[in-house]
Amino acid sequence: MIAPRNHPPLLALVDELLAEQGRLQTPAARASHVFDQIVNRKSEIANFQSLIPLTAPGPGEQYAFEVDLDSCSGCKACVVACHSLNGLDKTESWRDVGLVHGGSCAAPYQQTITTACHHCADPACLNGCPVLAYEKDPVTGIVRHLDDQCIGCQYCVLKCPYDVPKYSERLGIVRKCDMCHQRLGAGEAPACVQACPTQAIRIVMVTIHGGGVPSPRNDPPRADTSHFLPAAPDPAYTQPTTRYVSRQPLPANARAADASALRPHPPHWPLVIMLTLLSVSVGCFTVAALTAFNPIPFVTYYVTNIGWAAGTLGLAASVFHLGQRLRAWRIFLGWRKSWLSREAVVFGAWFGLATATIMVTRGFSPHALPLPPLLAATALTGLAGLFCSVMIYVDTRREFWRFTQTAPRFLGTALVCGLAFVAPAPAALALTAKLAFDARSLRGPAVPARLLRGPLPRA
Repeated sequence: MIAPRNHPPLLALVDELLAEQGRLQTPAARASHVFDQIVNRKSEIANFQSLIPLTAPGPGEQYAFEVDLDSCSGCKACVVACHSLNGLDKTESWRDVGLVHGGSCAAPYQQTITTACHHCADPACLNGCPVLAYEKDPVTGIVRHLDDQCIGCQYCVLKCPYDVPKYSERLGIVRKCDMCHQRLGAGEAPACVQACPTQAIRIVMVTIHGGGVPSPRNDPPRADTSHFLPAAPDPAYTQPTTRYVSRQPLPANARAADASALRPHPPHWPLVIMLTLLSVSVGCFTVAALTAFNPIPFVTYYVTNIGWAAGTLGLAASVFHLGQRLRAWRIFLGWRKSWLSREAVVFGAWFGLATATIMVTRGFSPHALPLPPLLAATALTGLAGLFCSVMIYVDTRREFWRFTQTAPRFLGTALVCGLAFVAPAPAALALTAKLAFDARSLRGPAVPARLLRGPLPRA
């Protein structure tokens, strides 16, 4: 084996000097190189500054997303950047990319759409949250979710028509896009904006009408929704601020490619148990109140006890629906706006009245209260709580949960269960009427109703 021969020191120095001579530039060349670097840097800064506002919003203004549909390629770089920066779970995503299509055979239309939270002027998630776990920044207008306040009831998931809040099974709370408010506060673009290779997403300033201005009619704030998607749910509900711009008009019949796809949702069995048992309980106490002035011992004693037991089990079952059960005590905080909070407050009062009624019927009360007024108060409070339960679903503005569809179901269950203990024949008639009503409501759109019963064709 022959050892490599080292170059003499003099030859190594000569080689180094020759290499350096090849890199030498004249003063003019060096100045030209520095100038090119400055120009390129200024161009990069200008491009970056065009993606976010350089000033804070003024009165009646807020930050909003603007999406250039002509530039969006559907590459999902925004989805990956959002997922990575926020450390989301494997199946969790705060930004989605979908597809809409429409038009006609002569002029077909297809477009990829990137969506995240629209930071609405009148956000439904904020208005419906029972524990005030949402806040709208008074300066930037960003709708933020307070993770340490959330109890995991998932009502905001039902309230938001755009499927923005995402429930985390691991954490037991809901989370959502906050427009990377920390980065905006430091003068940096949000992750999705900075990652987009075609600069299809940017942050703009939009005007909010009525925001922060006292109104004698207490009108909600309004945003300009003329640049929203025609295929999306009605923007009049939450006043979304996201702007979708394009040089070509969007056809009025544009719709999501997966609009007809059926997605099974979690059954929420604790809620099913709670709502059923509370309806049974309210029905029992209502029947007992109606017969209080001509008391029937069986109704006064046994039916009220059955109603109290059903109501107690229903209230206990409701806690198991929460992702953060130890925070359940906070549910009354949003009573000014949230029907879920109002339901909790009313049924809390109902439980006290129902317990007092049971104590009187069993002779445990040291100071006997008049039973008929107590039964009437318990029944009326229970009916008020049942009305709040109805409004929880009506307030989501879902088509299948209209008041005319939801109220008969809740009240019908209470009526059937209450009459079943004292008048089986009328109870059977009421049950027949309720089932007929339910069957009629399922005969609306033929295809969805058939798919709900089973997708296989008849033999």
